Amino acid sequence: MRKKESKILDKLDEWQTLNSSYLKEIKHMAEKARELNTMQIIGYFTYSFNIQHKSNGENICIGNFHILNAGGRSLSNPYICIKISNTAPFTFSGKYVYKDSKQKLKLSNAWERINGPEDREEFWLKPVEIQSLEPSETLVFSNFQLKWEAGSSYTGGIMGYIYGDEIQGGINAFNQINFSGKVSEGESDDK
Repeated sequence: MRKKESKILDKLDEWQTLNSSYLKEIKHMAEKARELNTMQIIGYFTYSFNIQHKSNGENICIGNFHILNAGGRSLSNPYICIKISNTAPFTFSGKYVYKDSKQKLKLSNAWERINGPEDREEFWLKPVEIQSLEPSETLVFSNFQLKWEAGSSYTGGIMGYIYGDEIQGGINAFNQINFSGKVSEGESDDK
């Protein structure tokens, strides 16, 4: 039995040494990228769903849009666009204010919507208090919500884009939020 335990401990030590070696190499590569003074902006969504699968049941998606500066240069005047597919059946809401809002100063980590409220497909947003995203920093538009009632079927998608003085053409997010569903005729609120 001791021989078997010894082999397991030796294998664990080997894995720990290997993991440490990988982590050192990753750290070295990240430092080298910063030294090269490169622009490396990464955007991605995290989200969760609460789906009823009932006709006319309220469904919700809560999400965050993250912007990570993994490079060695700052991103000046960052802003984002969250674009909702035009066939999507949901309403979008989030923690943002409009330019002339008096509530702007009361919200921590507030974002300002820079396009008009009449546009229901594109939400152009910039952080109120942040003018620069420094290397290794992350900026998050947090806890936005999508709500919809399911008819017989539904489909929708959300895309994200990042902009700033150094990336005026924009960068796509690594992922999107896409979903679709179908409510069977026997699944209704009348049960």
